[in-house]
Parts: sequence; C-alpha cells; structure tokens
Amino acid sequence: MAVTDRVQSPHPTDGQAPREKSVKRLAFSQKVSKWDVRLSPYLYISPFFLLFAVTGLFPLLYTAWVSLHDWNLIGGQGAFTGLENFQFVLAQPFFWNAVGNTFSIFLLSSVPQVVIAIAIAAVLDANLRARTFWRMGVLVPFVVAPVAVGLIFNNLFADQAGLVNELLTGIGLDPVRWHSDSLASHAAIATMVNFRWTGYNALIFLAAMQAVPRDVYEAATIDGAGRLRQFFSVTVPMLRPTIIFVVITATIGGLQIFDEARVFDQAGLGGADRQWQTLTMYIWELGWGQRNFGRASAVAWLLFLIIVVIALANFLITRRIASQGGRR
Repeated sequence: MAVTDRVQSPHPTDGQAPREKSVKRLAFSQKVSKWDVRLSPYLYISPFFLLFAVTGLFPLLYTAWVSLHDWNLIGGQGAFTGLENFQFVLAQPFFWNAVGNTFSIFLLSSVPQVVIAIAIAAVLDANLRARTFWRMGVLVPFVVAPVAVGLIFNNLFADQAGLVNELLTGIGLDPVRWHSDSLASHAAIATMVNFRWTGYNALIFLAAMQAVPRDVYEAATIDGAGRLRQFFSVTVPMLRPTIIFVVITATIGGLQIFDEARVFDQAGLGGADRQWQTLTMYIWELGWGQRNFGRASAVAWLLFLIIVVIALANFLITRRIASQGGRR
C-alpha cells in the first residue's frame, strides 16, 4: 500500500516550474515595457540636452568661472578676484556707451524688421504668380554670409563715394556722415541686420498665416470686411503667438550683434569715438585687444543677464497683450 500510494500520488512540483518561469518572463517583459514607455521619451530628447550641455551650459558656467579670476591670454588663470572684474567693467564709461549703442541698433533693427516681415508675409500669402520663386527669393539674404553683407553695405554707406550719398546728392540733399554720426551709423548697421533677417522672419509669419482657418476669412468677407480690415482684425490677432516668438528671438539676436558692426568698422573699436561699439565688440576688445579674459567674461555675463531680463519682459508684456485680446 505504501508503494502504491507513493506511485499514484502526483509530484508536488510537476507543471509548476514551467508556469512559474513563464509568469516571471511575463512580469519581466511587462516591467521592460513600462520602462520603455517611461524612459523612451527622455532618451529621444537626450541628444539635444547633451549637445546643449556641451556647447551651451558648459561655456556659460566656464565663462562665469573665468569672470571671477584675473585671467589673461598668456598666463592663463590667475588669482581669484571675486566680483572685481564686474566692478571694474561697471565703472567704465565705455561699457555704458556700448550698452546704449547696442540698444539703439537693436531698436532700429528689430521694430522695423517685424513690421516689414509681416507685410512681406501678407503679400506672399496672396495669390501671386510664381509664389515659390518669391518665397525662396526672400530667403536669399539670409543665406549670404554676414561678412559679405557687411562689406557690400559698408561700400554703399561710404562717406565719400558711397552709392547712398551719391543718390542723396543727386536729388539735392546733403551727404550723410555714416561713419561719423552716431545715429547715422546705427541706422546703417540696422539696415544690414534688417536686410539679412527680414526675409527669414517673413517666412515664419507666412507659415503662421497659412495655418489660419480660411473659413474665418470667409466669415469676415460675408460680414463686409475688406482685405485691409481682415488683415488687422483677423490676421494680426491670429499671429500673436508667432509675433511673441519672433520678438523674443529678435531680442536675443539683436543684443548680440557683432558681424555687421565689426565689418562696418575699419579700426575695430566701433568708430573713432566708439559711436557704434556694441557690447559684443567691447567683449572682443577686452578679450583679444587687451588680453584680459576675466573682464571680457564679466561683460559677457552682464550681457547674458541683460538678454534674460529683456526677454522675460518681452514675454510677459506680449503674453499679457495676447491674454487681453483673447478675453475680448
């Protein structure tokens, strides 16, 4: 009986080991699937953050470290000076002159640039012949190298034999001293910036205009609104998010202007009296002219803080305008 009972009784582990293995495999695959869902988005966007950390964040932090030291080109890192470089820079009249020139050129370039870009985008959005040709044509100035644009406009705005002064004298006006007067030099440099970036921003506005639902225009037409009324009452309000984006990017780029102002100069200081020396040109003078990278880094960080403050102010103002328009 004992032998029979032992033979007839099933083994307690028969069939359970394979089931346990399959259950473990299923649980592991479910965990892997959950990890994939949670981690995959971060892996997809990680190349951007890695690239930003190498090319953006590290130089920014390293510049802050350099600004706190007596750092020159030959000796390298010197003694820790704390905020002495910032104190020295803020006490220099050249720094405040560069701040004023930067904001003057920025305003003369950014404000007309946005207005003209919206107008060009409205024309390109109309039923034109060879629309693709004209849309590609407005992007050509952006493709041209900034140095080439600067050299061409430097000759156009030459004081003695420039084409612009020749046209002014031809209609009986006095020639303008583009390289001597501060406001004239700022206007000439702003013209270079507008020439290069207006078409680029026009294509951004054009893409936003094409995203506006056409039934909105049809409803406005039924209500009796003409094209001009539709532009100001329908198109411009619908472009508010894009305008915010363009204004912020124009602010960041406009406050860092260097190429056009540097090529417009022959001596490298922004004119004989530094009448168009921008902050980036002042950084170049301190770093490569005076070989003092500590002070140059201090100016770079001050410029970074100015850009952050202005960009935040632009964002808050434009967002408030957009929210008020939405409530209406």
